[in-house]
Amino acid sequence: MKNVILKKGREESLLRFHPWVFSGAIAQVQGSPEEGDVVSVCACDGSVLACGHWQIGSIAVRILDFGTGVLRPDFWETKLSEALEIRKAAGLAPEDGEKGGEGPCTGKATDCYRLVHGEGDNLPGLIVDCYGGVCVMQAHSAGMFRARKQIAQALRKIYGDGLEAVYDKSSGTAPFKAGLDLVDGYLYRKEGYSDDSRTVTENDHKFIVDWTSGQKTGFFLDQRENRALVERYSKGRRVLNLFCYTGGFSVYALAGGALSVVSVDSSRKAMDLVEKNVALNGFDASRHEGLCCDALDYLKSVPEGEFDLMVVDPPAFAKHRGALKNALRAYQRLNAAAISKVAPGGLVFTFSCSQVVDKEMFALAVFSAAAQTGRSVRILDRLNQPADHSVNIYHPEGEYLKGLLLYVE
Repeated sequence: MKNVILKKGREESLLRFHPWVFSGAIAQVQGSPEEGDVVSVCACDGSVLACGHWQIGSIAVRILDFGTGVLRPDFWETKLSEALEIRKAAGLAPEDGEKGGEGPCTGKATDCYRLVHGEGDNLPGLIVDCYGGVCVMQAHSAGMFRARKQIAQALRKIYGDGLEAVYDKSSGTAPFKAGLDLVDGYLYRKEGYSDDSRTVTENDHKFIVDWTSGQKTGFFLDQRENRALVERYSKGRRVLNLFCYTGGFSVYALAGGALSVVSVDSSRKAMDLVEKNVALNGFDASRHEGLCCDALDYLKSVPEGEFDLMVVDPPAFAKHRGALKNALRAYQRLNAAAISKVAPGGLVFTFSCSQVVDKEMFALAVFSAAAQTGRSVRILDRLNQPADHSVNIYHPEGEYLKGLLLYVE
C-alpha cells in the first residue's frame, strides 16, 4: 500500500473537500510512491480520508475521490459521464441522438465545448475539450498522463459511435521531469478518420480548429459568452481586437455589424487562421484588416479616437506567484494605453486569464490604469468564464478568467 499520513489537524481542508494536499501537511509517506501513483491519504489516526495522484512539488497529492483509499473500476467512466451531464444541462453538449448542442440561452448552434475542467469536474490535472466528434485532452499532472489510455477508453464508452478521435496534447503541460514519454498523438481514431483539424460551430459562427499545432487544445473555448457580448455591442463601431489569436472576437464583432475590425497578433500562423475564419463566415474582406505585430507597440502607435471598441485579451502574464508583481504592472500599462486611446463613448473589454491574479487585483490594476489616463471610466459589466469551465465551490482557485467591460467618456 502507498499511503500519505497527514500531520495532526491538517485534515481539515480535506474534510471541506479541497482537492489538494500540500507537502507541508504530510507527516509520513509509506510505500515509496512514484510520481503519478494513486495513493491513499489518511489522518494521523490512520482513518482513510481520500485517494489521489502523488506528485513532486508543493502540491503533493491531487485528490480524485473522497472517503475511499482506492479508485473504483468504473471511476473514469463515472466521472466523465457526470461531466457530460453537466454540459448537457448547460445546453452545450448534445442530448443522445442529437448532432449538436445550443449555446446556453441563445438557441444558436454550438458543437464545441469543454468536457473536463480539472478540479471543477473533480478530475484535477485533466483538461478535455470537444470539437464535434473529436476530444482533445491535456494532462497537467503525471498521474493524469499515465491514465490517458484509460481516459480515452472511458470517452469511447460515454460517447459511443459519436466519438471519432481522441487526441492527447500533453507534451507542453505534463511535468517533463517525471520521466514521461511526452509525445503528442492519437489515443483513438475511428476507422477512416485522418483529419488533424476541423471546422466547428459556436453560436452559429464557424471556426477552423487545429489541435495538433494550435495553442492550448486549438481554440479558446472559455471566451464563448464574452464573444457573444462583443457581438451585441459592436454594431456601428470601429473595433480593435488585440491578442486576437484565431479571431474569435473579430468574427463575432463583424457578425454584430461592426463598421470595421482590426485584428492584431504576433503570430503569423494565427493571423492566417483569422483571415480564413473571416472568409469562412462570409464577411466582406474590406471590413477586416489583420496585422502581425506586437499588440502593445501597435496600440501605442494608434491615434486617439480611432477605435470605438477595443478587446484586450492578453495571454497569462503570471503563471506563478513569483511573477505576480510584474504581471500587475503589465496589466496596468496595457489597460492605460487602451483607455487613453479609445474614442469618447467607447468600450473596452479587458481580460486576465492569469490564475494567480484574482478579481480584486485585476480590478485594482485597471483602476490604476484609468486613474493614470485621467478619463472618466465606468464598469458596465464584470465578465467570467462560461459554464463548461466550471468552478468547484470547494476550490475557488479554479476561477481563473476575469474581465471588465468599461465605458470610457
